[in-house]
Amino acid sequence: MIAAPDTRDRPAIVAADPAGTALRRSTQRFLDSLLLVVALLALWQIVYWQSEVAITGPVETVKTAIALFGSEIFWRNAAATGRAFGLSLVISSVGGVAVGLALGAHRFSGAVAAPILTALYTVPKVTLYPMVLLIFGLGISAKVAFGVMHGIIPVIIFTMDAVRNINPVWLKIARVLKLSPGQTAVHILTPAVTPEIVTGLRIGFSLTLLGVIIGEMFASQQGLGFMIMNGMNVHNVGSLTAVVMLLLLFALASSSVLLAIERSLRPAADAAPRPA
Repeated sequence: MIAAPDTRDRPAIVAADPAGTALRRSTQRFLDSLLLVVALLALWQIVYWQSEVAITGPVETVKTAIALFGSEIFWRNAAATGRAFGLSLVISSVGGVAVGLALGAHRFSGAVAAPILTALYTVPKVTLYPMVLLIFGLGISAKVAFGVMHGIIPVIIFTMDAVRNINPVWLKIARVLKLSPGQTAVHILTPAVTPEIVTGLRIGFSLTLLGVIIGEMFASQQGLGFMIMNGMNVHNVGSLTAVVMLLLLFALASSSVLLAIERSLRPAADAAPRPA
């Protein structure tokens, strides 16, 4: 008869280590990001070798960008872009969330507005710029209007969908638990809709910046978009490439911060009451 193995002295099976798994995932994301950056820099260098008259290389562009930081003209134009972008972002964010909440709460209005907003979102906004100039004229008003046109629609759509997709069972649970309207808003509605709203704000942020820069490129005498167009007109490739690189870095850094905030809010949304 075969004796059963003695397991008294064997170590217990170690449970999965969540901290170790998270560390491995973070490390893998860092390595993937590093590999992507290296690939993009290599591609950039190859494009520079193929067309030196249209773009500068990574090293030269970084040197030009550092020189721009010591230039009063750059900071004056950056401040002009910052003012227009700040106003556009506030209007897009506050207005988009307010309209989205209203449309989401009134389901009939949301159902009517959804296809209209989707159609407007797909329209190339550049075709509307002559009309914007006629209405708002030259200056910061046109840039703000053009930035809002780009950024407000995704904020409205994401906010509206977040409200419309709230599970009605959660509201029934709130009534069963006899939660007040304030408690329901804080403990159920806010965790449920906030991640989607932040997603809309993240997309609206990038599109608002894009709209402001395009507005400055078409009809403005100051701003980073104006610097890009001026670099093209006088064939100052170094300055043009450096400004574009700085704008890309700013957009990527801001989007990464908003994405991290969005991910941190997901557990709160997942912890909201759910049906069995």
